[in-house]
Order: sequence, then C-alpha cells, then structure tokens
Amino acid sequence: MSLEEAAASPLDLIEAAPEAAPPAPRVAPAAARSRADEILAALLSAPILPTLLKLALPTVTVLVAQTAVNIAEAYYVGFLGTDALAGAALVFPVFMLMTMMSNGGFGSGVASSVARAVGAGRSGDADAALFHAMVLAVILGGMFTLGATVGGPVLYRALGGRDGALNAALAYSNYLFAAAIPVWIVNLQQAALRGSGNVRVPALVTLVGAIVTIPASPLLIFGLGPFPRLGISGAGLAFGLYYSAAMLVLLRYMATGRSGLTLRIVSLRWTLFADILNVGVPTAVNATLTNLAVILVTAAVGLFGTKALAGYGISSRLDYIMIPLLFGISTATLTMVGVNIGAGQIARARKIGWTSGLVGLTITGTIGLLVAMFPTVWLHLFSKDAEVVHEGMTYLRIVAPAYGALGFGFAVSFAAQGAGRAMWPLAAAFARILIAAGGGWLAVASFGAGMAGLAAMVTASLAAYAVICTIVMLSPAVWRAER
Repeated sequence: MSLEEAAASPLDLIEAAPEAAPPAPRVAPAAARSRADEILAALLSAPILPTLLKLALPTVTVLVAQTAVNIAEAYYVGFLGTDALAGAALVFPVFMLMTMMSNGGFGSGVASSVARAVGAGRSGDADAALFHAMVLAVILGGMFTLGATVGGPVLYRALGGRDGALNAALAYSNYLFAAAIPVWIVNLQQAALRGSGNVRVPALVTLVGAIVTIPASPLLIFGLGPFPRLGISGAGLAFGLYYSAAMLVLLRYMATGRSGLTLRIVSLRWTLFADILNVGVPTAVNATLTNLAVILVTAAVGLFGTKALAGYGISSRLDYIMIPLLFGISTATLTMVGVNIGAGQIARARKIGWTSGLVGLTITGTIGLLVAMFPTVWLHLFSKDAEVVHEGMTYLRIVAPAYGALGFGFAVSFAAQGAGRAMWPLAAAFARILIAAGGGWLAVASFGAGMAGLAAMVTASLAAYAVICTIVMLSPAVWRAER
C-alpha cells in the first residue's frame, strides 16, 4: 500500500493545493463534506465508547510500535550485563522527556494550530504552521543534542552513575541524542498530520520502521559479518538510523502536498510560533514534571548502588509503557470533550471524561495486577542477576497495583484540557512530583528507607494524582459551557 493510499483517512477533508502561488484556499468536495458531517455527528451523538476507541486506535498503533522498539532495545542491552542496563536506566528518563515533549507537548501545539487553520479554510496558514513546526524541531532537537553532549557526564554522575555504568550511559547517550533533531522532526510531522486528519500515514511509517529496526538493532549491538560489534553504542545508533529514515520518508511525502499539507519554505511569523507555543508550552511543562519525577527518583535509587539502579531501570521502564496506551485514548478524549463543550453538551462531555478515565483505569489496572502477581515474567526479559531481579520485584509488587490510578488520572487530565481547564492537570503533576520525588528523597536520605520505602512513595504519588483528577470530574466549575 502506498503512502497516498494510506492517507485516505475519514478525516482527510482537504485536497492537495495546486502549485500556483499564492495557494488558494482548498475546498473540500461534497463527499468529504458529507464524511465530515458524519464524523461531527458521531462526536456529538454516537455511542461514546466505540467512538473513543475508533479515534484512539491509529495513535495507539504508532506509539505502541515505538514502544516495541524501546523494549526490544532494552532486551538486547540486557545481554551486555548489569553496567549496560544501569547505563540505559540513567539515559532513558531523559530520552522519554524528549519524546513526550515532542509528541504530547509541542506536538499538541502543532496539531492544534494545523487543525484550526484547516477547519477555517486557511490552507496557507496550515502549510506555514508545518514549516514553523520544522523550524522548532531543529531548534529544540539541537538543544537536546547539545545538552546531552555537554551536560551528560554531569547529569548521569549526579543520578548515581559510576565507573562502568557511567561509561555505558555516556556511550549510549551520545549516539542516541545525536539523532535528536530527526526525532523532533518526525514527531512534529506526525502531529501536523494528525491535525490535518491524516492518521494512517504516521502509523504506516512507524510500523514499517519498527519492523525493520527490531531485527536490525542486534546487528549493530553484537556484530555479525561485516557489521562490527558496537555494544550499547549500537543500540543508540540503531535508534538514530530508525528516526533518520522515517524523517526522510515523511519529508519527501509532505513536500508533495498529497498529505493535505505542503511543506514549503515560507517567511517566519511570530504569530504562528505563538499559536503553536500557546498550546504546546503548558503541555510540555506537564510532560517535564512527569519525567522530572522519574529522574529524581532515579537519582534516589542511585544511592543504593548499581544493582538497584539496574533493577529499578528495567522495572520502571514498564511504567513508561503505559503511556502509549493512555496517550492514544487521551488525545481522542480531548477531541471529543472539546467538541461537545463547544456545542454546549456539558453532560455528554463529562460522561466522555468518566468513560475515558474508566477505560484507562481498566487497561492499566489489569496490566498492573498481572505484573504484581508475576513480576519475573517482565524482569527476566532483561536480567537473570538475582540481586537486580530482587530490587525490580520489590518495586513492581508495590507500584504496579497503582497503575490503574495512573491510567484514570492520565485520561481525565486530557478531558480537563478538552474542557479548557489546563491548570488542573498541572496541579496533579505538581502533586505527583512532590510526593514521589520529594517524599522519596526524604524517605531514603532521612529515614534510611530502601527500595520498598521509595516504591511506596511512588505509589502514594499516583494515588494523589488520581484523587485530584477525581475532583476535576466532580467539580461544577470545570464542567460548564464556554462563555
């Protein structure tokens, strides 16, 4: 199937612009307008759960494929020993910070800007927003590359990296963040495509990339035939090649204009940057707080030694796997809630929020309970070291049962954003970091708590997160019509 065929999403309302300059507003054909009316009717009146799941599926597919690459990479690194696992654990929260900021943070700003321009028939502004997003991707990606290169040694040492673990972290980080610009470009391109209604092409490109990368990665890590053995550096290089290839494919595709957007060089305008950043910055702050909590907890675990750091790294990686499942559901929730709030259907909007929260709770809660009962099924994928596995089991048996609270809170926070109440998710994120990181450090440094005490504070932070989000669902101040 070609990219053009894959682009035939039900939400694709805009035809490719003619090559004449300046570009004229694109007019959706009658069939497309009819499909748009059907979609709007579904958002406003169709059964909530099936509509929610249908909207979420393409985004979940993209993120699950990316997560599969992460899991496979960690699996391969596990064969390199405890130092390599600990090194990867030091780098992973920083990489996830970049991924969440580009996908869910600034990516939300890009998708919002493009969607509003398309909806208003301003095809020129939609194309311009895409180019501005690429400029932001180069700037922000370059900042991550520079920051990891210059500040990596200080950061990873501060997080507890020593000797072999620190050397592994630096080798992995240098190759991984060398591809930061392609990562940002790909993620913001995908966000722009989602904003224009094209959700199939990002899924197709990501799936093909994952299918190629998962078997190719061990060739660079362990070496085979003409491929040299690069160790943990090979894991970082494989990931960089994956994103670089995806970037080139998407750039070529979007330059043709067949996606509904046309990537072309335009004069830079501060108003378009502001339009993206007004939505992107608050969401990126939320993502930063979430990852900062993990980074600070990682630093606390570093006080226990390399074995504990490796055990925590492979167990907390499972925490992150919840995010792709939740992000797909939550972005669909934001759209559905926003449309219904705009239409004055407050009761339905709140019902969507409750439904989404319960879906998130059910999915992540089920996974969490299974992991708590059988933690070695996950841990033995990465290490057979008895001490490493023991530390990981301690963490998972305490934290995994609280995954349901994470799932509920995450989905509801997006419902609040759809209702135009962005400060509530920030309050929940602040509470989470205060308890997990602040309480965790206090438990370890002042009371000598081990992994069990630290895990208990992480669990308490997830419970507080869910409580605040429950207040959001119950508050009449949140669920009211726009003025």
